[in-house]
Amino acid sequence: MQTMSDNIKSRKLLITGANRGIGKELLEQALRRDAAKVYAAVRDPQSVQPLIDGYGDRVQAIAMDMNVPSSIIDAASNAPDVDIVINNAGIMNTVAAYDENAVDALQEELNVNVFGLMRVAQAFAPALKTNGGGFFVQLNSVASIKASGNFATYCASKAASYSITQSLRDWMSQQGTRVISVHPGPTATDMGASAGFGQFATPVSEVAEAILDAINIEDFHAWVGPLAGLVSQHYETFSDGIINGDMAAIRSRAFNIEQPQPAS
Repeated sequence: MQTMSDNIKSRKLLITGANRGIGKELLEQALRRDAAKVYAAVRDPQSVQPLIDGYGDRVQAIAMDMNVPSSIIDAASNAPDVDIVINNAGIMNTVAAYDENAVDALQEELNVNVFGLMRVAQAFAPALKTNGGGFFVQLNSVASIKASGNFATYCASKAASYSITQSLRDWMSQQGTRVISVHPGPTATDMGASAGFGQFATPVSEVAEAILDAINIEDFHAWVGPLAGLVSQHYETFSDGIINGDMAAIRSRAFNIEQPQPAS
């Protein structure tokens, strides 16, 4: 783990879902860390007005609906100077795989948690490249790694978003953008409360702090909270060898293929 200098100070961030929960806390903590500006990308820009009243022109509301591709494209055109994008917006249904509404629930979650992620990355990659590369931070989950019965469709959507995040890392690294996959455990948000996380939930302030800290550390994964920390201990060997490994080298080992050596 290599620590970098403070990458929040003087930066211009865009945070999806920044009007409540983790997103709102990220916005406020980023400003306390001397971020120059935070774009709050939300469905209802009026919901950000209390934050604008408190922080002035360092907060700018941008209309964005993860279900409406054109709104994501418009948001990117309205934030041309952004150099950190944090894709925090997501939805969670409490649905088991055998429930009658499981297919509909999964489709709803895929639209936001996966297709929304892809559209945000595609829309904002050009601005990040223009502004020096920057950072693209995706909020995944411990549910990306381990399924849970009553959250089957949510876990499936988060497993898919984690896979997409890995592909985004490979693509966006070519333009100098560092991609970070954040995996919180149960969190004390409205969504977490409705899911019954209760006493096991990590405070939002701790989750947001860990996410911003991850921008200052040279790691792809950020594990947040006690449950995520335990998962990471068991996942680390696989992660280091496979997730962070080079697929060409992995294939070579699997099929005993000798890799070409660089010319001397």
